Amino acid sequence: LPNPSLPRYAAYPALLVGSYMLFVWLRETGSPLLFSSYLSVLVGGFGVLLHETFAPAREDWRPNQSEVLNDGLFLTLVQILLPKLLKALALALIVALAKSDLAPLAFAWPHHMPVLIQIMAMLVIAEFFRYWLHRALHEHMALWKLHAVHHAPDKLYTVNVGRFHPLDKALQFLGDTLPFLLLGVSAEVFAAYFVLYALNGFYQHSNADVRLGPLNWVIAGPELHRWHHSAKISEANSNYGNNLIIWDTVFGTRFLPKDREVGSIGIGNKDWPNGFLAQMTAPFTTPTEAPDRRPEA
Repeated sequence: LPNPSLPRYAAYPALLVGSYMLFVWLRETGSPLLFSSYLSVLVGGFGVLLHETFAPAREDWRPNQSEVLNDGLFLTLVQILLPKLLKALALALIVALAKSDLAPLAFAWPHHMPVLIQIMAMLVIAEFFRYWLHRALHEHMALWKLHAVHHAPDKLYTVNVGRFHPLDKALQFLGDTLPFLLLGVSAEVFAAYFVLYALNGFYQHSNADVRLGPLNWVIAGPELHRWHHSAKISEANSNYGNNLIIWDTVFGTRFLPKDREVGSIGIGNKDWPNGFLAQMTAPFTTPTEAPDRRPEA
């Protein structure tokens, strides 16, 4: 490249916009909805992997093979398959309650608006619910024990975006999916939202060297999110935004120092188990925190 620093400024917006445009093109050429969304995410995700491989933010965050395999299992079972099961169950409940195929609150959603406008509405509304849920997951011990599964790794890289306890993921579903099923948001809008949601999640947790500049006041990108994974509670209890950082700005929890990079990340208990099955029971059997990082009950 003529300018070696170009990827850190251009890759994030280019991949997000490119993946969305690929989704739009696939749909316009008649490709099935599921294929269009997953192929777009796959292509964009591969781009994120290339970015963090060849232009990493930190060399010590490169994962080993066992970490990738373990986090890949989380990504497949908890991040992909579980939401599909929850969505199917929720749709069955909605139909039963409505006594028809129509969502009970469909009248309240702007179905006539362009897809991109509906996605923006979903982002802002979902982020509001997710902000308060995410904040509660950090501030209350019973919830933190579940959420600690996500914060336990001592390095950040693309694949560990999916490391969540299933009960934690189910709670998130209540905030970022169920309301929009009740509102009758179309499958087309959901799929397009998923493309942007997934790609930002990959980048947010990646080890890619990224500089978003003024976009850090809008997007909850990797520069902000790395502080959210800090081992220091005073730094980690910030930047709760999942896709957008706007509610952190409104409620005073945005945190992005200009004079330093984040130090060590993870939770207080460095003996927290790493295996998938062990982490299913760890929130109920294993202390999560050192005394100086324990959230209030």
